[in-house]
Amino acid sequence: MADTARRMRTELGAYLRRCREATEPASLGLARGHRRVAGLRREEVATFAGVSIDYYTRLEQGREVNPSPQLLNALVGVFRLSEDERLHLYRLAGADVVQQRSPLSEDVSPEIQGLLDRWSLNPAFVYNESQQILATNSLGRTLYQGFSRADNFARMMFLDPFARNFYVDWERVALETVGALRQAWGKASVRGDIQELVDDLAEADADFAEMWGAHVVIGKSHQTKTLLHPVVGQLALEFHDFVVPAAQGLRLLVCDARRGSEAEESLQRLTTLSPDAQAPVP
Repeated sequence: MADTARRMRTELGAYLRRCREATEPASLGLARGHRRVAGLRREEVATFAGVSIDYYTRLEQGREVNPSPQLLNALVGVFRLSEDERLHLYRLAGADVVQQRSPLSEDVSPEIQGLLDRWSLNPAFVYNESQQILATNSLGRTLYQGFSRADNFARMMFLDPFARNFYVDWERVALETVGALRQAWGKASVRGDIQELVDDLAEADADFAEMWGAHVVIGKSHQTKTLLHPVVGQLALEFHDFVVPAAQGLRLLVCDARRGSEAEESLQRLTTLSPDAQAPVP
């Protein structure tokens, strides 16, 4: 328990430093001038948040716990945090009153699987907050057939060499994946399981370790990704991400192509392929 509390203080401090360094002085009406640090100075944050420089310094150094909701709200305003970033800050500070209580789910109902199977022209997946893929449809398996194992989006992104060719803008998509994993890690109920994955990836891949250390938080809802499939070639797809209301902690990912586009034609071609066929090396 003591180790967990110490880790959370350290993570909160690191996240506050990242937010401070990413905030432009001009956003608070301050002159940029000559600065030895990126972003804001600690004393500037303390002044705008209405606390002493000593107290704010202790927060960043992990020597202070349980900042008040009033201070957290003030810091959200100072750093101009998005809703995803605000929620992450509250979770790190132990102030998220709506945290998910149950552990990571791995159960997908037959009804949800049946829904996936009815989408014949849309690759679709159900996954949990550790990025573990729990269910998919035939077209989803065909879309990712070039990977050695399509079992976990984060592991596939960083540990399978195929990913760096498959995602045309690999670095951006990889950072989005890490940002979503970082946001999920903020939930105390699932943190232990996600930490095991984070430790494995950080040890195995330097890019993941660097991105994780940047403390970027990115909520998933909608992204456009360009893929280079080994059979049908390049296709741009819209990735739509939804919470599954009937299954706490599960998310539904549905891929779509613009009507009449070459990507739609490529998806139609993919429906004629076997998802278990061996993909040629590009």
